[in-house]
Amino acid sequence: MGGDFAPSAPVEGAVLAARHAGVSLLLSGPRDEVGQELRRHLTDTGLDIRVVDAPDVVAMDEPSTSVLRAKRGASVRVAAEAVARGEADALFSAGHTGAAVMAAHAAMGLLRGVERPALAATIPTVSGTAVLLDAGANVECRPQHLVQFARLGRAYARAALGVSQPRVGLLSIGAEESKGNELTREAHQMLKGAEVNFIGNVEARDVFTGHADVIVCDGFTGNVALKVSEGTVEAVERLLAHELSRTWVTRLGLALTRSGLERFRRRLDYAEYGAAPLLGVGGLCLVGHGQSSARAVQSGVTMAARLVGEGFMTRLARDVAPAEGSK
Repeated sequence: MGGDFAPSAPVEGAVLAARHAGVSLLLSGPRDEVGQELRRHLTDTGLDIRVVDAPDVVAMDEPSTSVLRAKRGASVRVAAEAVARGEADALFSAGHTGAAVMAAHAAMGLLRGVERPALAATIPTVSGTAVLLDAGANVECRPQHLVQFARLGRAYARAALGVSQPRVGLLSIGAEESKGNELTREAHQMLKGAEVNFIGNVEARDVFTGHADVIVCDGFTGNVALKVSEGTVEAVERLLAHELSRTWVTRLGLALTRSGLERFRRRLDYAEYGAAPLLGVGGLCLVGHGQSSARAVQSGVTMAARLVGEGFMTRLARDVAPAEGSK
């Protein structure tokens, strides 16, 4: 029931994932509404898809705490509890981010050594991909939380992106360690003493250069950075399309380069990545974009299935657990 196009896009995307990736599904939401949508898209036989009744829905303008107080039957809470009970291996939601974080935290708890979970967004760079976290789970953070995010991001880059020695950078307003606010300055000093392969501060203009494999920041900064990037990409696409359609010469150039432009657009499209994992909770939880299309949902659900198959949670818990004897 999450996202701007629910329940149509989530159900269609989930069915596509079941069809092409062999994923078994529990669809959490009002049984009649979800069942009706499922019948519109389900033409196959033999797919393992079941509807779990969850009569309540958390609207985007409601407080996150509603999943714990007024709406105990919220679809995202019912889904999180199914994962906690072992009835499902992972949770995917494209709905209210705060509600997903609250529901996952309450139902699954936190990994040992983690105080705050963080959303890890995969971003394209000139040399491949990088991880930015926190992308919106925590508006306010303390310096030690950013150090934990660095450990979580390093573990995720190793397990999911295949980077053996991830380089960790701290997002700030200058490369010098004296730059930034009190949070970033204190976090910088702590990261220098942490065993996370810290390479120093990263400025916003260097986020997409590939200089760092893991970029750490508080959730407010990370979410703003991602949304500015999305808006920039959309504006560039529109401006480029306008300029290339002005004359017959540029229109010819557009026709000749269309395939290259399409590949460029796919590299920057969040739908290709599908979702951001909520790292640090005791189960696998992925949060999709609020504007997720069916293709984005398919990518997110397929990504969840891949991480389950690779034993990601076991590897993550091992990598972030404090050493024996440490506090």
